[in-house]
Amino acid sequence: MKRALLLSVFVIASCGLAYELIAATLASYLLGDSVTQFSTVIGSYLFAMGVGSWLSRYIGQQLIQRFIQVELLVGVLGGFSAALLFFSFTWSPAPFQLLLYLVVFAVGVLVGLEIPLVMRILKRDLAFRDVVSHVLTFDYLGALAVSILFPILLVPHLGLIRSALLFGVLNVGVALWTWWLFREQVPNAGWLRAQGGVALLSLLAAFAAAGELTTLAESQLYADEIVHTESTPYQRIVLTRWKDDLRLHLNNNLQFSSRDEYRYHEALVHPALATLPSARRALVLGGGDGLAVREILKYAQIESVVVVDLDPAMTRLFASAPPLRKLNQDALNSPRVRVINADALQWLEENDESFDFVVVDFPDPSNFSLGKLYSASFYRLLDRHLAANGLAVIQSTSPLYARRSFWCIVTTLESVGLLATPYHALVPSFGEWGFVIAGRRPYRPPQSYAVDTRFLTRETTPALFVFPRDMERVDAEVNRLNNQVLVRYFEQEWRQVIR
Repeated sequence: MKRALLLSVFVIASCGLAYELIAATLASYLLGDSVTQFSTVIGSYLFAMGVGSWLSRYIGQQLIQRFIQVELLVGVLGGFSAALLFFSFTWSPAPFQLLLYLVVFAVGVLVGLEIPLVMRILKRDLAFRDVVSHVLTFDYLGALAVSILFPILLVPHLGLIRSALLFGVLNVGVALWTWWLFREQVPNAGWLRAQGGVALLSLLAAFAAAGELTTLAESQLYADEIVHTESTPYQRIVLTRWKDDLRLHLNNNLQFSSRDEYRYHEALVHPALATLPSARRALVLGGGDGLAVREILKYAQIESVVVVDLDPAMTRLFASAPPLRKLNQDALNSPRVRVINADALQWLEENDESFDFVVVDFPDPSNFSLGKLYSASFYRLLDRHLAANGLAVIQSTSPLYARRSFWCIVTTLESVGLLATPYHALVPSFGEWGFVIAGRRPYRPPQSYAVDTRFLTRETTPALFVFPRDMERVDAEVNRLNNQVLVRYFEQEWRQVIR
């Protein structure tokens, strides 16, 4: 019996942490600002556990019955938490954060009640020191297990809503198991069994219908028809369509609209590459959609393009889905292209190849894992892979909406000895967007374009390098790995835009 309760502690710890990881991940998907979301959600959860542990002192009788009831409450509230939060955001984003922290606090209080109750039940059969050591050991092992399984197995294969429901089922399973173990010692055993049965059936039914629930919630979140959804260890991929307009969303952030993406990708590639007639080898970091590669392959002298993108699901999708292959002109399947799925920073550290032209097309620096790819350390690595007369171009967020963030990227490039030439272009889906060309020699705009373009012309290109007063340079710190100041700039500036 004591072994059964210790195993219950393992499940309790796993479930409690899982609910908070799911809540924090869902909040970062929907709201961005992932650094703040993870920090405050986990911090609030730990505080709430402390409150629950303190409240457990007021439970003096019927410990087993109270433990079963708490388990059922955690199972139902935690199990339905992801669906509840997802639907609340799609119906009205305004109260979402309030509901988020209410759910986190409530789950934390209930989990905080569970462990002291288990310890008091076990105290009947074990010495106090054994109770503490056994319970805490299984508690920490449970937390370790879920922290490993969450990104590797649960999110990619089950998604957030199904994962929460699964852990809800586990909590209710613990409650029913405890009822079975102590059925002769628990008053109102039939009523508790009925409660557990209803909770279990509700969670199982919701788990079976989780795909429909997710589709229904996302249909409210996106105005257009959803044609593809996928959760990976790295992001949530959603592809929508309205008439002939395909749109890619990663973690609820628009990445491109097929109606105007050509403006972004022409501006990203051609102002630099058109000045490199001797370029033979190109590198694309990020850009798993193949759209920047499409523009690079327009240059006949380019012999090879290496694409390094972290998420194999992205490159697989854009190399296989017919509408996406049509959009990128089958660029990822070109014999001149080699796709590598790896972390760009790690790949640069382990590789010694040099390139004449490099495109750095990462998502905006909304969290620390992305912020490192805009750091001085990263740009020093990038410089080592740049040929003597080569050029790199970096997508650099909006100089209008995130002005200090944009100039922080420029300052960081200059801090490692690269000559940085900033410019901007209007992309209707995003507004004014910024880019930076970096190299070891002064940059001069091309006198003409030898490839077909829909947006750029020789006459209009010089205007891209002129910044009006509201986008002029401002002071910014260098973004370093140990300060990640760019992430802070980015969060502050885009929060003002979203409001």
